Amino acid sequence: MFSVAVIFLSWNAVAQLEELNGGPVNVPTEGVVDGVYIAEHIPTKRLIPYEYVREADVIWSKRVWQYIDMREKINHTMYFPWDEYDASGNWVRNSTRWSLWTVLKHHILNGDIRLFSAYNPYDFNILDGDQLKYPVDPQPGLNYYTDSAYRSTLFFYFGKLGAESTIPLANSYGEDSTRTLADGTIEYVYPPRDSTWFVSKDVVQYRIKEDWFFDKERSLLDVRILAIAPVKYQTDDEGTIQGLTEMFWLYFPHCRFVLNNYFVYNDKNDAQWMSFDDLFWKRRFNSTIYKASNVYDRKIDSFATGVDALMQSDKIKEEIRNIEHDVWSF
Repeated sequence: MFSVAVIFLSWNAVAQLEELNGGPVNVPTEGVVDGVYIAEHIPTKRLIPYEYVREADVIWSKRVWQYIDMREKINHTMYFPWDEYDASGNWVRNSTRWSLWTVLKHHILNGDIRLFSAYNPYDFNILDGDQLKYPVDPQPGLNYYTDSAYRSTLFFYFGKLGAESTIPLANSYGEDSTRTLADGTIEYVYPPRDSTWFVSKDVVQYRIKEDWFFDKERSLLDVRILAIAPVKYQTDDEGTIQGLTEMFWLYFPHCRFVLNNYFVYNDKNDAQWMSFDDLFWKRRFNSTIYKASNVYDRKIDSFATGVDALMQSDKIKEEIRNIEHDVWSF
C-alpha cells in the first residue's frame, strides 16, 4: 500500500513538471512507468550557477564565435530526434526526448526565452544580432498563443510562405474569382500562400558566441557561452541552396534555465542521460571557430577558405590552449 502511494505521489510530481515545461517524461499514463524507475533527476534538478568572476581577476580573455555542424556525428544528440507537422498542422514531437531546436522553440513560443533578431531591423544588410540589441517581445504578460501581433512577427523567424499561386481561386460556379477595389479596378483572387514551419532537420548549424578567459583567483582557464543562434540553409524559389542564414539569437545564460531540465541521449548508457546544459558545460560537442576578436572585426572566411580556414580555426584554438599551458610552464 505504501509503494502504491509513493508511485501515485511521484506521478503527480512528474505530471506537474510535464505541465510546467512541456517536456517528455516516462509516466505516459497514471500508474504506468515506462521503465524500472521514474526518470525524474534531470526534469527536476536545479540549475548550477556559474562561478562569480571579478573583473580584476580576469588577466586575459578572448572572444570567439564558433559554429556547431549538425552533420557531425558527435553533434547528432542535439539534432535528433526530429519534430514534424502532420497534415492537420499539429506539431508532432518525440515522446521520449526532444532535439535542441524543439526545446528552444517550445519555450520561445511559451514566452520563457527572449528572442533577438539576427539583423538590424532598420537595415537588413547589417547582421549584428549576436550583440543582442534587437529583442522581439510580446505584450506584457502575453506570449505567442495570446498575442496575435507577436504571433505574426514570430512566423518570420519560425516559418516561411510558399510561392504565390498563378491560378485564380474558383468561385461556386467554377469561374475565376474576382474582386472590385475602391478605385473600381477588378482583380483576380488567388488562393492563400502555403505556410511552412521550420523543424529540427532544417537547422543545420548552431552558432555560439563565447568568451575564453583566465581567472587568476581560481588559476583556471574558463569559458562562458554568451549567445546561441540556430542556422538554416538559405534557398531560392526553386529550392537551390544559396548559403547559410542565422535565424535569430538567444541569450544563453537565460536558455540554461530551460536546457537544464531536458534529456540528451547517451549512446553508451541509457541510465546516464545528461541534460542539454550539461552537454554545453562539459563541451560534449565539436565546433569550429569562424571568427575571433581582431582589429579588423572580420570573419575567417573573409581571408581564408576551405582547408586554410580550418587551419586558421585550429591555430586560434591552439593559441588559447597555450595561454593556460604557459601559466604552468617553468
